[in-house]
Amino acid sequence: MTALADDILALLPQTQCTRCGYPDCAAYAQAIAQGAAGINQCPPGGAQGIEALAVLTGQPVIPLNPIHGTEGPRSVAFIDEDWCIGCTLCIKVCPTDAIMGSNKLMHTVIEAYCTGCGLCLPVCPVDCIALENVTPGATGWAAWSRPQAELARTRYEFHDFRRQRDEDENAKRLEEKALLKLADLPRHSQHTDPAILAQKRTVIEAALARARAKRDAGTR
Repeated sequence: MTALADDILALLPQTQCTRCGYPDCAAYAQAIAQGAAGINQCPPGGAQGIEALAVLTGQPVIPLNPIHGTEGPRSVAFIDEDWCIGCTLCIKVCPTDAIMGSNKLMHTVIEAYCTGCGLCLPVCPVDCIALENVTPGATGWAAWSRPQAELARTRYEFHDFRRQRDEDENAKRLEEKALLKLADLPRHSQHTDPAILAQKRTVIEAALARARAKRDAGTR
């Protein structure tokens, strides 16, 4: 991330809500720095956020783009525990790990960690999650504080690190299984035809090559 993008990121409320059209606040900040996105695509930051970004980037102040939503109060997700079935889908999508619970057990939201991003709503199969206004009369940055934004950013960065680590570990396990299979393909296959085994070997080797290429590209 460039120095300008990092400065832009510091001015965003860190909701990680994706309403700007990017996967997270960091990606949006990078897009603004590169001139690929406008400074008016963050509803949680509102008009005050646009003004701050305008000062930093030297761009004129413009209204919030309605395509991305409207400025509003800060919200917090709450789970109706009587309806929760413990599916863990909301836990998986929460960008700040603000939801606690286990498979087939009731979930609950840690209010101090919730950014009100709303990403948990569409994945809930029983519609037991609701967003509630926790800052009546205050919208945009008037509903946020810098410490709250910094906490959200820190938690999201750790969440993203843990997600990437888990994906890498899973990919490593799958690669090890594939290598083990390649080492003695006849023993790991129900087929004995050499032509079919050769075809399987080609497919597995190609899949391993793609996985390695993807991993190498991610480390650059």
